[in-house]
Amino acid sequence: MIAWVLVVLPLLAGAALLPRRARPAALTVLLAVSGALALAAVLVALVPPPVVRHELLVVDATSRLFVAVVNAVFFGISAHVGNRARQEKPFRRRAMRFARFGLPFIAFANLAVLSEDLLLGWCALEMTTFLAVPLVADDRSGDKLPISWQYFLFSTVGLTLVLAGFGCLQRALGPDVSLAYDALAANVSALASPWGRLGVALVVAGYGTKLGLFPMNTWLPPTYASAPAPVTALLGAVQFNVALVGLLRVLAVFGAEAPPGLQQQLLWTGMLSMGISTLGIVTTRDYVRLLGYASINHAGVIAVGLGLGGPAAYGVLLYVVSNAFIKAILFLTAGRVQARFHTRDARDVHGLVKAMPFSGAFLMVGTFALLGLPPFGSFLGELLILSSVVESGRLALLFPFCALLAVSFVATGRTLFPMIWGEPPVSAPATSPGRGDVLSEVVPKGIFLVALVALGIYIPAPVNALLQQVAASLGAR
Repeated sequence: MIAWVLVVLPLLAGAALLPRRARPAALTVLLAVSGALALAAVLVALVPPPVVRHELLVVDATSRLFVAVVNAVFFGISAHVGNRARQEKPFRRRAMRFARFGLPFIAFANLAVLSEDLLLGWCALEMTTFLAVPLVADDRSGDKLPISWQYFLFSTVGLTLVLAGFGCLQRALGPDVSLAYDALAANVSALASPWGRLGVALVVAGYGTKLGLFPMNTWLPPTYASAPAPVTALLGAVQFNVALVGLLRVLAVFGAEAPPGLQQQLLWTGMLSMGISTLGIVTTRDYVRLLGYASINHAGVIAVGLGLGGPAAYGVLLYVVSNAFIKAILFLTAGRVQARFHTRDARDVHGLVKAMPFSGAFLMVGTFALLGLPPFGSFLGELLILSSVVESGRLALLFPFCALLAVSFVATGRTLFPMIWGEPPVSAPATSPGRGDVLSEVVPKGIFLVALVALGIYIPAPVNALLQQVAASLGAR
């Protein structure tokens, strides 16, 4: 079964890189395996059988969509790592470390997305957390080690809340009912009990911690700022979506009949996350940390969309997929900029279009997409969520939602756009891009950019059908 390939192949490849004599081949193995995973994931997504359950795995619309997204992003990150390692000798050690831990990371990420059982998905997500810690810590210099443990602590607390929620759900369902998703859907009436409601609330809060939702959001900006750029992209564009799948699976149990308490929890959590992140975007001048706050802001928008219920589901999914590609573009570009200018202060970076033409172009276009401008998929997704706010009659929500979006829009542009134009500083003279720069900048990010534009202008029929199926599972008409 091709779904098992997505789990077993990277696990075996990661194990093969453990012996020291195998490490010189790490980058070759990383590129080959990530490319094979991306191809297999696209085949799973676009050549769909009916819903298939095979022992512990399920291949349905949700798993097909998200394995395609996370493996495509992982391939782009791997290509960036390989190309950058060829250009920068100091980066090679980091690249080999990324290969050794990144391959098992994506294996467990795929297992979490494909898992049919709540507990197995939880275990796989926890394994991605364990594997991310040494990637965040990297060389253990400066504050990286304490920040990596802060990340681990918050993640473990969040996933412990999820586990406690599973215990409450099991109490509500009874000992004879498993925690498989189809079993939950068949016994949804039991989730209306006090134990069931408490269990769902804890599961949402726990997965919200991994997404960076308020109030467990404080780990995210320092972790994203401290970790190497490929690791930040891995956390923001891969692990984020893996955790989101766990949340979507629970919401899909209720379909269009989500309890009012659950909807209110998502709406309030989303709005508070947007407010806190907007304050961070306004006050920071660290461009990497700003992207971390933007990630919290996006998580807030997603939570609000999910809290609105079924009609907003299609827009939420379009927004989620678009933001996976946006984060990959911007975090990888920020890593290139930081390596060149040796600073994360936006006030010390300018003239990117001359000093680093491709990085300047991708920062500009990625920021446009980050801000939700047309013709990108993020614009269409955000517009559909706003339309659902109006259609649901929640006009009291409309003004603060739009106000927070507007403030974060202005503050983000004020920080990032001045980096692009002007004259480069003397310490970073302008250069002509070479073939290596083209490979490193254009190929991985160019693919993501094409996908972003396609999602905003013309969504291919198979992709549109897949989005509609996942939205229907969340109660959309």
